[in-house]
Amino acid sequence: MTLTCTTCPYCGVGCGVLAGADGTIKGDPAHPANFGRLCSKGSALGETIGLEGRLLYPKIMGQRACWNDALDLVARKFSNAVRDFGPDSVAFYGSGQLLTEDYYVANKLMKGYIGSANIDTNSRLCMASSVAGHKRAFGTDTVPGTYEDLEEADLIVLVGSNLAWCHPVLYQRIAAAKAARPTMRVVNIDPRITATSDLADLHLQIKADGDVALFNGLLTYLADAKKLDASYIEEHVNGCAEAIAAARHSEGSDTGLTDATLQQFYQMWAGTDKVVTVYSQGVNQSTSGTDKVNAIINCHLATGRIGKPGMGPFSATGQPNAMGGREVGGLANMLAAHLDIENTEHRDALQAAWNSPTMCTTAGLKAVDLFKACADGHIKALWIMSTNPAVSLPDADGVADAISNVPFTVVSDIMAQTDSGDCATILLPAAGWGEKSGTVTNSERRVSRQRAFLPVPGEARPDWQIISQVAQRMGFDGFNYDNPEAIFKEYAGLTALSQQFGKDLDLTGLVDADYDTLAPTQWPVGGTDRFFAKGGFYHADGKAKMLPLTAPVLEQGTFRLNTGRIRDQWHTMTRTGKSAKLGAHLAEPYVEIHPTDAADLGIGPAELIRIDNKGIFRALISDKVAPRTLFAPLHWTRQNSSSGTVNSAVTVGADPFSGQPALKSADVTAAKFNALWYGFAVSANSMQPTRPYHAIAKTATGWQAECAGMKTPNEWEAEARSITGTVTGDAAILHDATTGQTRVAIIENDRITALFFASPTPVVVARPHAAALIGQEVSSLNALAGRAAADQPDPGPTVCACFQVGANTLRDAVVGGATTVEALGEATCAGTNCGSCKPELAALISQLQLPVAAE
Repeated sequence: MTLTCTTCPYCGVGCGVLAGADGTIKGDPAHPANFGRLCSKGSALGETIGLEGRLLYPKIMGQRACWNDALDLVARKFSNAVRDFGPDSVAFYGSGQLLTEDYYVANKLMKGYIGSANIDTNSRLCMASSVAGHKRAFGTDTVPGTYEDLEEADLIVLVGSNLAWCHPVLYQRIAAAKAARPTMRVVNIDPRITATSDLADLHLQIKADGDVALFNGLLTYLADAKKLDASYIEEHVNGCAEAIAAARHSEGSDTGLTDATLQQFYQMWAGTDKVVTVYSQGVNQSTSGTDKVNAIINCHLATGRIGKPGMGPFSATGQPNAMGGREVGGLANMLAAHLDIENTEHRDALQAAWNSPTMCTTAGLKAVDLFKACADGHIKALWIMSTNPAVSLPDADGVADAISNVPFTVVSDIMAQTDSGDCATILLPAAGWGEKSGTVTNSERRVSRQRAFLPVPGEARPDWQIISQVAQRMGFDGFNYDNPEAIFKEYAGLTALSQQFGKDLDLTGLVDADYDTLAPTQWPVGGTDRFFAKGGFYHADGKAKMLPLTAPVLEQGTFRLNTGRIRDQWHTMTRTGKSAKLGAHLAEPYVEIHPTDAADLGIGPAELIRIDNKGIFRALISDKVAPRTLFAPLHWTRQNSSSGTVNSAVTVGADPFSGQPALKSADVTAAKFNALWYGFAVSANSMQPTRPYHAIAKTATGWQAECAGMKTPNEWEAEARSITGTVTGDAAILHDATTGQTRVAIIENDRITALFFASPTPVVVARPHAAALIGQEVSSLNALAGRAAADQPDPGPTVCACFQVGANTLRDAVVGGATTVEALGEATCAGTNCGSCKPELAALISQLQLPVAAE
């Protein structure tokens, strides 16, 4: 089998992948981002390339249409809206899942031909605050460092980043470096204790949005301890005195940390030259996100710890091509080639390069405001590309209504049914990962190729081609591209404008490169790996700016809701949801809640919790969250759960500088959801239980569903058949009147086709074992036992997704003497592929190795 060198479509690490059409997936040992490592999601990519659920032809109002009719309609509706209501009456909403070539063509069409800047992207939800912070400090959106700095640092500070789950390969690079050099220290700053905390020498359980106060305090400590780099400041930095003076006003501001903890952190930072501060969504997704970014950068600028090996602030982006989108101006307040939308000379130069008929003159609507404009009726035509804002944006229910309110909405996607697509007028089938070719840029400014290794299915087309064909039908020249290579070379050549205006981006060295064999290349091409060690900032005077910052007043409502990712799922699960392996770890939406709060609400283990009357979730009672705080994953949609779309409960608030919504600090109410019964089902058939609470997930043998109801069914067999989607076959039923438990097995041709378990309390059953029985010749009595027989060990809930190793298997190995993570890996293979589960392995070992009581 021929393997193709390509790039992973998940997070901003940008790992190299060797992929085959048969589903073979390996890490690319030659790629400088990952050197062969892959996380659980990347390792399972081969399970996600099937055509189940794919959108394979255009649809207009739910009916199949031909491409010509679909494209003609899109072009006509957008042209008519521009004619009748002006350029700002239309909008595009894109995604970091788009390739740079797709992004470039969409940006060119909207800003240079339609004449509006109403093109934004889900990258606004990911790293917009980082972009704004970079521009305020450096004069342009420059990431100063590289991944190598993580291995060369003596102190790594992780801020608002569960790196072990959200950027696992970077976490593993740090873990390997720390193992090789034990003097390296790691500080983890996060309101939650996460898997990343396992690596930390010090964990700061900060209050939500306490980051500005924390880093303002660090800045004043550095000044008082005489740790500033006076010569660097004199030569390369403006605003230091003002920043320190403002920081002193933050003294005493609430961080949730003790003075002793603060002093310990400040001493570590001040006493270590080679410091890298890695920050991610816990910093960016906040009403003070940009100030948080600048508070971090202030400390690095004041000490000259930037642009040198092992030193600097580092933004870990969430999307695979968030950086590429930034390069081509894919955000509403940017132009291509890092040019500035408010600069007349920049606009004129770009218009001349594009030979375009018009040019936007002001910034467009950022994501939150864009969908408000949809709700208000100001947007007459909307095109959503490769993303699902009806799930991912705050006030998700309101966003769904806003999309439905637009007179004409286009959704380009790979899936036939998504929450956003359900609101659309027209659906256009896009080519997916493995089917299309182009480039992406990762968090360290490294451009890599995504290459096709699969045929394009059905009538699907790559996004750049769809956009270009609409542009041509709108009467615009400049979109006659034959392939993505032509787009890339045009864009790479355009970065000469960045150089002309003294900016940082330079890809001109790739204009004549062989596109097919293009190796991963960091920009500026042919230039330095790192920026700013000797100044060279992009403000007019060549100096950086330190910002005077005020710490926000921290207010606490009933509960503070924090949202984020989990280890084995990606965004709204259109890809990862296809993998049974990835669904086995955490198969339903949940809320982490502190034991004290759970007790106050009367919620027991595995019972259900209602948030703001907007969503119902499984309660995960854990002291890893602070009291009066909650955590819920963002991945579940209306397609796979009844009420697990957590952003429905997130209020709309955004950073005033970046427009990035505050997805991690919503004030919510919480209460117990008083289910009358709980259920668990496995079936060979696809399921849509439509109960007050339900969540479905793929299994190796079919599907599973968690559910709960408010009314006892009249007939449990009918309930079981309804939930499992099973019409035929014989049913065997066990009902225990004492406990109220009911179990139903449905058998056809002597094989189990469905199992259903119901109880007045959360169902206790060996779920992986039950799922494995589907399709097997097993007696109904054994199947209804809900657990493995004595001679058939139950592996337990999945911990290692790569090798499907369960908790019971791991416990047995620990009891048998595998008392280190390495030994556990040798005994069970757990943790030996991507390593993302290693923190859980360590925690399991710790739980089982209880101290021996003294005699």
